[in-house]
Amino acid sequence: MVSMLTLLILVIVVALVFDYINGFHDAANAIATVVSTGVLPVRTAVILAGILNFIGAITGTAVAKTIASGFAEPMLVTQVVVLAALIGACIWNLLTWWYGIPSSSSHALIGGLAGAVVAHAGISAFNWGTLTDKVLIPLVLSPLAGFTIAFLFMIALLWLVRAFKPVTVQRGSRRLQLISACMMAFSHGSNDAQKAMGIITLALVSFVTAGYTGVPESMLPVGKEVPTWVVFSCAAAIGLGTMAGGKRIIKTMGAKIIRITPLQGFAAETAGTATILTASAMGVPVSTTHCISACIMGVGASKRLSAVRWGVAGNIVLAWVLTIPASAGFAFLSLLGLRAIFGDNA
Repeated sequence: MVSMLTLLILVIVVALVFDYINGFHDAANAIATVVSTGVLPVRTAVILAGILNFIGAITGTAVAKTIASGFAEPMLVTQVVVLAALIGACIWNLLTWWYGIPSSSSHALIGGLAGAVVAHAGISAFNWGTLTDKVLIPLVLSPLAGFTIAFLFMIALLWLVRAFKPVTVQRGSRRLQLISACMMAFSHGSNDAQKAMGIITLALVSFVTAGYTGVPESMLPVGKEVPTWVVFSCAAAIGLGTMAGGKRIIKTMGAKIIRITPLQGFAAETAGTATILTASAMGVPVSTTHCISACIMGVGASKRLSAVRWGVAGNIVLAWVLTIPASAGFAFLSLLGLRAIFGDNA
């Protein structure tokens, strides 16, 4: 019989693996435009993004607290439930990464948690109100906000630089894009790394609530606070994952939606950063993928609607819609498999 402490350790390891996958899956969010415009080579860009992901990840825990306590009561969540949620999210992330589709790691994790909780304790055990308020409404509003901000910001930039020579605009916008790419990487870390922090904290709280022992008190959450070791472990995992790259999705984000210029890249990344940092401060686990994809569409549409390859954009939106139910389905099946393996521990 596998001990609950062993299961907890397994959950933590898989959560960090998910965070690592999240890093290389979402690396394109921060660096696709800066690579596609030639401002930085891929290797330099991913290293810089990884460092800034780490810094962003240690700046707050509001989103982690939402994940840890907002979607299900810890007493209803076992270690196997958390493990199934992570497996479901990882499967969807790897599938979409393989096909170069920029889907949401955040929504994959939340969908996985929903599927695992429902499989374990029934439909009523999951907090659907939190899903609506913190996920589904932002799922619609955050891309719309990013698209609108990017569209208007791009128009304002074009008006401001209209009197400058094209070569001057090109040189200046390349420098500005380097700054905006760094801000985007920082904001990505500030939101996405917290998802794994929240799931590990949920596992720790569940472990303690169930009356199990074996974990040093200094490593356990105090109230709703995320332990410091969890923050730094997840920050390191997503940073290293980002440094591993994600060239398949970089190609989609940086070239297939529109042929992007440095000025457009600066506008898209600045708008995306503003949207994501606002959500992080509010504790809302938005999709950085959705935000930056919408921002890229926004700057493209500011030129002309036909500049955006709406067929590619439609495929991305379809992935947005499918992510939560697909990852929930994978997690549901994973729980059934894990229950067969672990028996009463599930």
